[in-house]
Amino acid sequence: MWLLIEPTMYDYIRMIPNQTSPRYPYMIKYIFLLLFSTSVFAQNTAPKTVHVFVALCDNVNQGIVPVPKTLGNGQNPTTNLYWGALYGVKTHFKKSKDWTFIKSIPSENPQILERVLFKHTTTNTYLLADAYDGKYIKQTTIDFLKASSGDFSTFIKIDDKSLDFGGKADLVSYIGHDGLMEFQLDIAITKDTSSTKDAIILACYSKEYFTPYFEKTGATPLVWTTGLMAPEAYTLKWALDGWIQEKSDAEIRELAAQAYHHYQKCGMRGARNLLVTGF
Repeated sequence: MWLLIEPTMYDYIRMIPNQTSPRYPYMIKYIFLLLFSTSVFAQNTAPKTVHVFVALCDNVNQGIVPVPKTLGNGQNPTTNLYWGALYGVKTHFKKSKDWTFIKSIPSENPQILERVLFKHTTTNTYLLADAYDGKYIKQTTIDFLKASSGDFSTFIKIDDKSLDFGGKADLVSYIGHDGLMEFQLDIAITKDTSSTKDAIILACYSKEYFTPYFEKTGATPLVWTTGLMAPEAYTLKWALDGWIQEKSDAEIRELAAQAYHHYQKCGMRGARNLLVTGF
């Protein structure tokens, strides 16, 4: 397997054939200015936004195989399996060198126990993650589906910027137990034809159970699942790496599968069978 790594400034410098040339200092200056201007351009482009809806793991209120009590307390995001634990969304992204934790943001919605904002370190991409009380998994699912269809607008003010999430986000994601295995939703979904939206659904059998609703949203399912899975944040993180780099849907799905195999040691064949893209 080939691993493609973006060259650094020092890699470009080593490419200069004659480093004893009188022009060498000017070439160094040119390379520095080129890379600096490229970075500035990336930061000054219109922001891309990602909104992650997390239904906290809940032993009591969800039909799951029970996990240890602290991990399965759906009312305590700090220790929850899908939020504050090692591979929970908040902890995993805070530890990532590719994302910068901006701040926690109070939510007016009492069902959202914690809301956090991240910014990608090298692009103008922001990620908003909401930790929903586990007993409100049904409402979490509804809000995610509404956002997928372009509804449920959420605006966040940071410094002099107003960032659009919810239905205005470029990508939306659901992480948690697949509550649709236990309940059905009677909601009206109106497709937003004015914009395209990508989605990642990390929950057991998400393709099977979300398809009847998702076909109405108009969103593109970049990654969803065909079987049982551990909906932990590394799969989302690797998929977002590809999405930010504007890779194809198939390449993004492959990155998600690589992440799942890397952490779960399930084999690439199993990971590829589990994580799929499109309808």
